[in-house]
Amino acid sequence: MSFCTVVNCIDGRVQLPVITFLKKRFNAKYVDNITEPGPVLILSGKGEINLVESILNRVQISIEKHGSTHIALVAHYDCAGNPKPKQTQITQLKKAISFLKGHFKDLDLSFIGLWVNENWQVEEVE
Repeated sequence: MSFCTVVNCIDGRVQLPVITFLKKRFNAKYVDNITEPGPVLILSGKGEINLVESILNRVQISIEKHGSTHIALVAHYDCAGNPKPKQTQITQLKKAISFLKGHFKDLDLSFIGLWVNENWQVEEVE
């Protein structure tokens, strides 16, 4: 079985577009979903430590139990949990990816950042 993992917002508008994008991008059969309101805010150093640890534990389970080697992190337009402008969220997204890379540095994983725009289209962030 082929899995990838996404740390995504709880917003239901972004779920299906992100899952569809990741299945194609990584040729994955399944996508493990870890959701929190405004996850890039949480993982960029602005979140409560218990939320950070919870997300990290869930990513670890996906890696260990499902063999996931591709991790995506999502920010999006009109986020209720992180109502910041796009550029602020992109900056947070990059910090959060850097944090995840550092935390899982001993594992052979790939990380990508995604922005979901106002038309609910998924864009990969460099």
